[in-house]
Amino acid sequence: MGTVLVVMLSVAGYGAYNIYSGLNDDGGGGGSKDRTIADTAKPVAAEDITKTAAAFLAAWSSGDVQKAAVLTDSMRTATAAMTSLTKDAKVSKVTATPQPLNGTTVPFTVKATVSYESLPPKEWDYSSQLTVDRNLSGEPVVKWTPGVLVPGVQENQSIVTGQATSPQLDLVDRNDKVMTVDKYPGLTDVFTDLRKRYKGTGGTPGIETYIADAHQDTVKTLLVVKPGKNARLKTTLDATLQAAADKAVASATNAGVTALDTRTGEILAMATNPPGGENYALALKAPGSTFKIVSATALMLAPHSKAYPNGIGPSSAARCVDGYNVVGGKQYHNVTRDNLDADLAWDFAQSCNTGFIRLSPNLEQPNGLSDVGRKYFGIGGKAEPWYVGTGTEDGSIPGGTGDEFTSEMIGQGQVLMNTLNMASVSATVVNGKFLQPTILQDKSLIENRTTIPTTRLPGYVQQGLKQMMKQTADHGTAAGLLNGVARPYGAKTGSAEENQGQADGWFTAYAGHVAAAGVVVGGGHGNASAGPIVAAVLKAAA
Repeated sequence: MGTVLVVMLSVAGYGAYNIYSGLNDDGGGGGSKDRTIADTAKPVAAEDITKTAAAFLAAWSSGDVQKAAVLTDSMRTATAAMTSLTKDAKVSKVTATPQPLNGTTVPFTVKATVSYESLPPKEWDYSSQLTVDRNLSGEPVVKWTPGVLVPGVQENQSIVTGQATSPQLDLVDRNDKVMTVDKYPGLTDVFTDLRKRYKGTGGTPGIETYIADAHQDTVKTLLVVKPGKNARLKTTLDATLQAAADKAVASATNAGVTALDTRTGEILAMATNPPGGENYALALKAPGSTFKIVSATALMLAPHSKAYPNGIGPSSAARCVDGYNVVGGKQYHNVTRDNLDADLAWDFAQSCNTGFIRLSPNLEQPNGLSDVGRKYFGIGGKAEPWYVGTGTEDGSIPGGTGDEFTSEMIGQGQVLMNTLNMASVSATVVNGKFLQPTILQDKSLIENRTTIPTTRLPGYVQQGLKQMMKQTADHGTAAGLLNGVARPYGAKTGSAEENQGQADGWFTAYAGHVAAAGVVVGGGHGNASAGPIVAAVLKAAA
């Protein structure tokens, strides 16, 4: 009887294996002939997602690469990746544990052991996630991507353990204090980027587990197995402000902040959360109403008109009425109350969209905003790239006509900025002239950097912007947030809708000789989300 039972179990196991192994590399074939196209498109039930993910992670953890691979939609690629993790990354043990289901996505934690030659084994803990979909036979399978096993891996990249291609880098702040990525995690991406761009002085590579590109150069360090001697690179960062920035962004999900010295344009702090993911300090997003600093500048520079023979200034009438539109254009809405007696300063401080839309006919289309951005703020139009020393895409003000132009007036449409750009906009208000940002003390190290020609803001425009930003901080949408910062101070809040989700929250401000800007993706109103982050950085500088 025992023999018969063993045979029956073996046959059952063989049959189950054949169901999986019959799938081709694309996940097609081998399934039930009764499956239909409708079956493959049918959403996977939560129970099946959980079971499939658990089975895959259990097989991978047990070292059964073949069993894990047949549970994916790309058996050959998955097999190669798991084999490489053992062979090339020297991962000798894996324990992957699924976490609660999030839609069709299953987050999981990994506890791995890296064993390199005669060195003591090194523990490596991290988190990743996978999704479950149907293959061409309608069976639930893990949807394979390069980043399933280890997040951040892209096509044509691999994970390697060995001597790094360059030494780790110590960033030295403006006061000669050594800054490490362990202590300042909000700089993780910047550390990695600077390490690739600059060799620093001195240093020897250590033994690391890292993501390697097609040339086997280090893309990102994942684990330091044996430290080498770090190189040193002098930056403009301020360790005190960087610590405040790291702490501030840690209080929000998907957040970034940048701070600048308004006297020099030097970057004092830059942080993103979560560390190592998308760098939200440098990600280009619609800036919402923080961009009204540029729009207000353009309005105050507009030629005198019949309606405004003395030009437009903070006290110029611009009534705030919800639903207003320029003739033939889309309707715009406000989060603030209607005010028939509003002027530009009130619209700015209370973030009234339609007040700005009402004044938009005073500007030339399509380049009225982009020309001002380029000429006075060094951004938009045909402005040269900033080349600050670390990788960043500069913002853009493409210009346009009709609804695109009026949308750009309030920081929507195709306008894109990051927190570095918006911190620089505030710094220009304080200084009166654009100062090209830098993160390196020795700017001659920055490849392709050229001086960007800009024009100083006229005195009356600079004073008007300062007046309106202070009014925003004292009595407007930023009221109370800048209590305790250095003087003079001023602020502008914003929110920007992306697709149908929660709006991104924006905030930019200056206090004393520091200007900063922050964003919280999906944070809603900027005063409640990004405002406290920027305020914390400015208070640390007081």
